[in-house]
Amino acid sequence: MKKIQIIVLALVTVMLGISCEDDGGTAAITLEDGVVPNMQKSATGETIIDLVKINNNEPVNLEFSAEVAQGNPASTDIVAVYRTLAGPVYSTTLFSNVTLPQDYTLSTNDIVAAFTELNTSADIMLGDVLTITTRFTRPDGTVLNIVNDDGTSNTGSNIQTTVLFASVINYPVSCPTMLEGNYTSTVIATNQPAGTFISPQAITITQPSAGTYVMNDGTAGLFGPGTPVGLQFTDVCGTITVATPSTSFPGVVDFVQNSANLDPVTGIITLGLGFTPASCCGIPGITYTLELVPN
Repeated sequence: MKKIQIIVLALVTVMLGISCEDDGGTAAITLEDGVVPNMQKSATGETIIDLVKINNNEPVNLEFSAEVAQGNPASTDIVAVYRTLAGPVYSTTLFSNVTLPQDYTLSTNDIVAAFTELNTSADIMLGDVLTITTRFTRPDGTVLNIVNDDGTSNTGSNIQTTVLFASVINYPVSCPTMLEGNYTSTVIATNQPAGTFISPQAITITQPSAGTYVMNDGTAGLFGPGTPVGLQFTDVCGTITVATPSTSFPGVVDFVQNSANLDPVTGIITLGLGFTPASCCGIPGITYTLELVPN
């Protein structure tokens, strides 16, 4: 297993070398010069920039670690990109010429101070995202950027999707959300005849990342009890947004969100759903409303 991981790391490093800047000449970045970071959020720190705490003037502390997963940089900077929901994107250097591995902590005030475009914590808005990563400099002076100043990735897809390390960490500005658990799903409205769906139905909602949820079956058993189709949605401070691609058969069974509501008192989620015209099996045109009651 260890040998397999080393081989994968070597292949990923090649992809990083292709993606990064060169020295301005014609020489390609060679394998041994590639550098890859490993960024990890602390288990004791915040996973999001908690807007509720910010609005209540409570401290928000982001704790993370950075290390070199592959390569030997001459120098390292910890950099950040702040992407606003409104559109503008800001970039800055958080810590210069650091030695890795190292642990870091950022408070709300630190975030505001790091970006000249942010004047106070009131400028931290719902839907914004803070991205933190590294910028490496090789011994020959070549700068290797993991993320561009506009927030786009400067690495190949292998580096972005590998499970061996995380080249960036993201802190969305959101509200704490805890919708994972077991629910009873009932179809309370539909344009289909009785017996089309399994209703009521026991379903489970998991939270693979902060504010992002997956319901194990969003079709209410439309394809039978042996073929559940996963539905992904986000909860941003009580606003539910359903992702179009299903998690089970993206491009084959895809959802349309007609409505969504979360009752903050009862925790009941109501989803009005349909299917995209490109979905299979004669299901485009079907509409139904699910009521998800926590058990």
